Amino acid sequence: MTKIYLTILFVLCLADSKSQHLAVDRAQDSLVITMKQAEDSFLSKNLSLLAQKYSIDSAKATVISAGLYNNPEFDYSNAFYNTITHRFFEPEIQIQVSQLILLAGKRNKAINLARSGVDIAQFQFYDLLRTLRYILRNDFYNIYFLEQSSKLYDLEISSLQKLVHAFEEQVNKGYMAPMEVIRLKSQLYSLQAEYDELQTNINNVQAELKLILRISPETYIIPNPDIKMLNENVVARMNYQQLIDSALSNRPDLKVLNASIIYSNNNLTLQKAFAKPDITVTANYDRMGSYVNDYNGIGIGIPLPFFNRNQGNISNARIQVEQSKLQLENGLDQVKSEVTTNYITALRSEKLLLSFDPKFDEENKNLIQEVTTNYQKKNITMLEFLDFYDSYKENILQLNQLRFNKMSALEQLNYSIGKIVFNP
Repeated sequence: MTKIYLTILFVLCLADSKSQHLAVDRAQDSLVITMKQAEDSFLSKNLSLLAQKYSIDSAKATVISAGLYNNPEFDYSNAFYNTITHRFFEPEIQIQVSQLILLAGKRNKAINLARSGVDIAQFQFYDLLRTLRYILRNDFYNIYFLEQSSKLYDLEISSLQKLVHAFEEQVNKGYMAPMEVIRLKSQLYSLQAEYDELQTNINNVQAELKLILRISPETYIIPNPDIKMLNENVVARMNYQQLIDSALSNRPDLKVLNASIIYSNNNLTLQKAFAKPDITVTANYDRMGSYVNDYNGIGIGIPLPFFNRNQGNISNARIQVEQSKLQLENGLDQVKSEVTTNYITALRSEKLLLSFDPKFDEENKNLIQEVTTNYQKKNITMLEFLDFYDSYKENILQLNQLRFNKMSALEQLNYSIGKIVFNP
């Protein structure tokens, strides 16, 4: 029986070595990246951002179009058949040049409207940037802490696999009851199922992060974060009202709503201007078709606004102004609510994490070594040994989750404020 327990102790030591070896193998096909490197890559390569920039360029092109003057119109006509001389295409030339002149400042008002569209496109770009950056940073931390949990599973699964193999040999020799091996296998299969679920989760987050960073799907990302904020009261030190004020000043989606009000007002101004008629100035020449030969004259034309005074578009523009004001008011309420909720969540996560003893990790590692020694000396049963391992696993998994919860809560708060306030 002494041989059995020596084997157990040996395989537990080997497990840690194998776990490190697996990490080295995976690192050969992986990319170790810091948060700054990830953000730099994101800003230069992300296709969604690059595509959104074209929307800004498109809006700027609209400003150019709005500032262009109407082209003059040239009309030319010639006699096809002279019924008096009975000849075709005699030189009876008629020429007219006309130019539409916009009144009521329509051109400048159209330019202002187009410029409002540029502002909206730019703020929409920054709002997309805010959203994608939040996803990037949250995924970055999520992968890191999931990997910490994965290392724990690597260790325990490797240990149990070797234990099962060693115990099966002892059962075959009649030194051990089969029930103990069955219990070990049950624990092993449970761990493997949990580990598979964890790896699926990691792969899904990895895929999302690779897409944002435009990294090859074959590359495995290994985040290298600065997590010193985990052990600091960063949220508690912040003034809540300052966070609210910062959000109201920085949120690009609020700026979109503000710009939409300006756009709606500019559109209303333009539609009112359209109710006023424009004039068309003409100059014409008629070689032989008028009451005198070589007739030349000038003229002016203006529509009479008896029926159509652009009433429908003006009414619709007024409605859009009122609608945009209500949307801004709703947006302000939503921002305040989001910041408040995320502030409370981050504060709670921080308080809970800081309530844990910083030595908890190290004490658990030391304790599990003592348990292994006691199991070797037969001071505890196999069930007690496995129960402690299961408890140790749950403690580490929960601690990793709490750590991620705090970093995620900080990123959610950054997102709701509209800028990176909490940054290592």
